[in-house]
Amino acid sequence: MAALLEKWKLKKMMLASMGILLAGLFSTFFMKQSWHLIIIWGTILGLGSSLLLTVLSPYVANHWFKEKRGLATGILAASTATGQLLLLPILAMIIENYSWRWAIGFIIAILMVMTLIIFFFMKNSPKEMGILPYGQLEEMEETKNTQHGNPVVVAFGGLAEAVKKKEFWLLAGSFFICGCSTMGLIGTHFVSYCISFGIPLVTAASLLSFMGIFNILGTTLSGWLSDRFDNRWLLFCYYLLRGTSLVVLPFLLMNGHIAWLIVFTVFYGLDWIATVPPTINISRQIFGVQKSAVIYGWVYAAHQAGAAFAAYGGGLVYKYFNTYTWAFFMAGIFCILASLFVIVIKKQQH
Repeated sequence: MAALLEKWKLKKMMLASMGILLAGLFSTFFMKQSWHLIIIWGTILGLGSSLLLTVLSPYVANHWFKEKRGLATGILAASTATGQLLLLPILAMIIENYSWRWAIGFIIAILMVMTLIIFFFMKNSPKEMGILPYGQLEEMEETKNTQHGNPVVVAFGGLAEAVKKKEFWLLAGSFFICGCSTMGLIGTHFVSYCISFGIPLVTAASLLSFMGIFNILGTTLSGWLSDRFDNRWLLFCYYLLRGTSLVVLPFLLMNGHIAWLIVFTVFYGLDWIATVPPTINISRQIFGVQKSAVIYGWVYAAHQAGAAFAAYGGGLVYKYFNTYTWAFFMAGIFCILASLFVIVIKKQQH
């Protein structure tokens, strides 16, 4: 997606992503077999959302901002949590009172409105609006961009260059663990884990959605901090504190400390995707502005692999041990390991 974005530019790629999402959602109405769900939601919708969830933030920050790129990235990353926060309760209500078809129709309507907004108002760069990137005082001569070739060649060429640097492996490894501990574990198994301790479904789901509120604040604040402090130490603190909280969570549930569970929810929400702005900044510092979006796309692929690993692995742990406790313990230990990964990255000059 990052390579295509460099070639086709922002507006065209956003419209293509919206078109793919609309096609996938319309196809949902005609599902009849389980494999239809896998193809439509696992492949088509996954492809359509991959731009908006991965490389859009670093691309916009790189091209529209000269200063405060971390803050811009944090706000864009937090917007995904905002969508979940606003839409999930509405969709749940529609499904409960009507049906899932009405919920899909509601999403389609929103997407169609957003597609029109993008078509009429979205610009590829500040230059198309006659302005300079934020923080840039004078127009600079454009450097030759080597990312405009065949997207497949550009993507795998970027990967071939990245794998030669240990920093890439450290970032990818830490982001794999990030995916494990957020989308894969908490996002998939947190509600079920709470229910296993007698917490009602609505309460458990509310705790999860409560994380979304603080996710917005935490990720935006992380972006602001990443413009001012060493991004390695920010990531070190995020992973270390996240790992500690995951190790503590089973004890909170075992002892029925609802108040402390709420504290955990607030803290975990603040830390949920706070790792994104510093990770993008380090990628930009190591690989340069032009290549950072492509490289970050590969780093994010490790994140999604980690999410898939934990989602499946957590289910296996429950199947064999009849509890999720060991899955959360192991995720906590892995997060502490990730904190060591990022701190050994060599400090880069801005």
